[in-house]
Amino acid sequence: MEYVNLGNSGLKVSRICLGCWSFGNSQEWMVEIDKAKPIIEKAINLGVNFLDTANSYSNGRSEEILGDVVKERRNDLVLATKVWFPMSEKPNDRGLSRLHITQQIEGSLRRLNTDHVDLYQIHRWDYSTPIEETLRALDDLVRLGKTYYIGASSMYAWQFAKTLWTSDKLGLMRFISMQNHYNLCYREEEREMIPLCGDQGIGLIPWSPLARGFLTGKYVRGKTPESLRYRSDQNLAERFFKPED
Repeated sequence: MEYVNLGNSGLKVSRICLGCWSFGNSQEWMVEIDKAKPIIEKAINLGVNFLDTANSYSNGRSEEILGDVVKERRNDLVLATKVWFPMSEKPNDRGLSRLHITQQIEGSLRRLNTDHVDLYQIHRWDYSTPIEETLRALDDLVRLGKTYYIGASSMYAWQFAKTLWTSDKLGLMRFISMQNHYNLCYREEEREMIPLCGDQGIGLIPWSPLARGFLTGKYVRGKTPESLRYRSDQNLAERFFKPED
């Protein structure tokens, strides 16, 4: 396994990161701990030290599974999770307000069975919260030792540039990574986001690198797929299987 620094930080991560969205029970194609545990252990035994989840994955169940499986090896691993998606129907239980971020980090730490995460990421851009509020809240979490680094995910390049400029202006912790949608079928990120990250020394953690399984080679042109993921994941059928793919 190869290890690299994540962006301009001193944090060393394996070139391959294990994404944990498919662990849980909120979708038909997800797997519970009995099937998730062998996958996690196999990845770690092959040298993967970087594992990524989110509070919203199966409404926290993914974090619980990960925390339970890796608790004996926590200090050897880089754990990343995220915040933004609604966690209930309550109006304040979503987004990137100071209130939601502060509450959700505690829930993630409890479910992950740890006193800190190594990388805490904003899952999306929050149009209803000033970015200054979000960045100050994240900076406080770093100062309190509840996360060591912060990252971002899935936004326009101008928005990400604004976060970096704001952090520099206010003297706050900068995002060290961008988790963006990028694969051989979706290459829009090559236009602006990837050049921006290259210029600013931001590490890239592409999500859906296999295009929800489309790029695994198990699908045949002109034949209706029969996989569980295709039948139950509407986004797979809508985003891919086009002639240009």
